[in-house]
Amino acid sequence: MDMNDLVIISVDDHVSEPPDMFDKHLSGAGLASAPKFKVTSQGTNFWEYQGTKLPSIGLGSVVGRPREEYGMEPTALAQLRKGCYDSYARVDDMNVNGIAASLCFGGFAGFDGNLFHRVPDKDMSLVHLRAYNDWHVDEWCGPHPGRFIPCGLLPTWNMDETVAEIDRLARKGCTSVTLSDNPTKLGLPSIHNAYWEPMWKAITDADITICLHIGTGNPAPHASLETPIEAWIATMPMAIAVGAADWLQLDALLRYPDLKIALSEGSIGWVPYFLERMDFSHERHKAWTHSRFKDRLPSDVFKQHFLNCFIEDKFGLKNIDEIGEDMIAYECDYPHSDCLWPEVPERLWGTVKHLTPEQIEKVTHGNAMRFFNFDPFQHHRREDLTVGGLRAKAAAAKVDVTPISSGGAAPLKTGEEPRPVTSGDIMEMFQQAAEMA
Repeated sequence: MDMNDLVIISVDDHVSEPPDMFDKHLSGAGLASAPKFKVTSQGTNFWEYQGTKLPSIGLGSVVGRPREEYGMEPTALAQLRKGCYDSYARVDDMNVNGIAASLCFGGFAGFDGNLFHRVPDKDMSLVHLRAYNDWHVDEWCGPHPGRFIPCGLLPTWNMDETVAEIDRLARKGCTSVTLSDNPTKLGLPSIHNAYWEPMWKAITDADITICLHIGTGNPAPHASLETPIEAWIATMPMAIAVGAADWLQLDALLRYPDLKIALSEGSIGWVPYFLERMDFSHERHKAWTHSRFKDRLPSDVFKQHFLNCFIEDKFGLKNIDEIGEDMIAYECDYPHSDCLWPEVPERLWGTVKHLTPEQIEKVTHGNAMRFFNFDPFQHHRREDLTVGGLRAKAAAAKVDVTPISSGGAAPLKTGEEPRPVTSGDIMEMFQQAAEMA
């Protein structure tokens, strides 16, 4: 096996939704009241829905930009690679990057669809959430069989409608949904509340995987406004450990042995100590905490239910035995700032080539196929989905990977002496983006 033989499935990528996404799925009042894509007087873009304005933020769509232009300034769709918002162009960008298939989270609606939870008119919100799912499954994924893993949103403010949407999504061929790792932040009961029982059953009956993306409920905190922003960026993946510990205590895991949870964009290097600590804490405290694990170790429950996803994690891959080779999957994170496009195969091969061929198959695509009930080989020959096969297709299509410069917006003030960009600088840019919208 060499790099060009790899088949790579990414279980965490993202979409910058196109302006016309609701046009084919709604009409009349439903379309008139749907989220609207708008342009500011400065030429930048934002979405508006039920009085909420959502500016586009730079680091979410910087793939293909020179690194010195990364930042948090509001962006216009014209500044982005077409692959951010057009699924056909995305497939071209996947080909040049050697990515066989991709699971994509939303943009303006939030990785977990929290926009539809936060707005006041929930009846209207339900209509538009369903339309969003129809766009994602039918328009983004539908034209490209075997290249995208559909991932739906759920109206969890209404449990009856949540169960109905799970059933509807399953019938549409959707095998994953995305949720907040801490729904109390949306004003909902905690995951330990009986409120969620119908959803656990419906999810398990439909064999659908739950994705918990970093930042949806327990985001990495900013230590201070004067702290260099790299401190915050570096801790983002590890912040998911808070949610992972909470979900690992979920009673439903013991009652539903087939319940599947993916920790999206959480990486893997922290997992061995996390499991050691969970087992240690359980052994030391179970006499008085009345833990539900009974005769099982928390680490055993974790390895049964949780898929761990990495972008680049040399330490984690050196300790694959401590994590579990059957519960690790790759993610590209296109078009975010951590994305290694168009060099994923080179970077990934450098971190997995010490593994056995069987382990490489698992972490690059096999575990993703199993965990998400997804088989791209039903639609494509294996040799056409390898890095070599996809890059040959990209070369024939002359996919351009030339960096696109759009100027960017410096977070430091004009004439200011160079210094580390801080959390305060970034918060100020967020505020400016909101004001411009």
